[in-house]
Amino acid sequence: MATTHFGFETVDAAEKARRVRGVFDSVAGKYDLMNDLLSGGLHRIWKAYTVQVADLRPGDRVLDIAGGTGDLARAFAPRVGARGMVVLTDINEAMLRVGRDRLLDAGLALPTAVCDAERLPFADAGFDLVSVAFGLRNMTHKERALAEMARVLRPGGRLLVLEFSRPAEPLRKPYDFYSFKVMPLIGKWVARDEASYRYLAESIRMHPDQATLKAMMKGAGFGHVDVHDMAGGIVALHVGIKC
Repeated sequence: MATTHFGFETVDAAEKARRVRGVFDSVAGKYDLMNDLLSGGLHRIWKAYTVQVADLRPGDRVLDIAGGTGDLARAFAPRVGARGMVVLTDINEAMLRVGRDRLLDAGLALPTAVCDAERLPFADAGFDLVSVAFGLRNMTHKERALAEMARVLRPGGRLLVLEFSRPAEPLRKPYDFYSFKVMPLIGKWVARDEASYRYLAESIRMHPDQATLKAMMKGAGFGHVDVHDMAGGIVALHVGIKC
């Protein structure tokens, strides 16, 4: 039986996607509020930086994977214009529903799809840019997901992975205290869900560090990968260019 990790727990690989879905079903309604509280609003700066690095042009085709409540998709849409396209996807229907509603409230009717990043329902070489923000760590088979992202990108297309990573040494002890003591308490008080936020903290620790993820992206078909550390390495933006 193949196993993987769900936070610090070892589970059947086939079970992880269902349990991750349960976490995000639980937190979807307060996801944006919790992001603001837990990051002190910094997640908006990290995403804004990602949008700048994307350097999109009118007519570009963008796939936003695990796009959740649609922050990146909403920022990308005016940059690609009417000739371009931004597709918002997520494996979690509750999260995607929140994202779709927020986009409609902003006057944007973007194509959306519930899909698994490990089995993308899109043709080869159909996108200029693929993005995934704070979603890769929840995927069971990350190498498979990265290979799928490479498959749907045109040659020379770019993958942007914004994700929690390994902070610099002086930050590690206070960051651990915050992650394992403070985050679950805020989750309990605000979202009425301590367990989900404990899982999210654990999932960050189990995610590959900067160098490991860079090597994984190269192995998936990205010939050049840059790493942009933010907040002392607590978050990193990996930018890969497809061969």
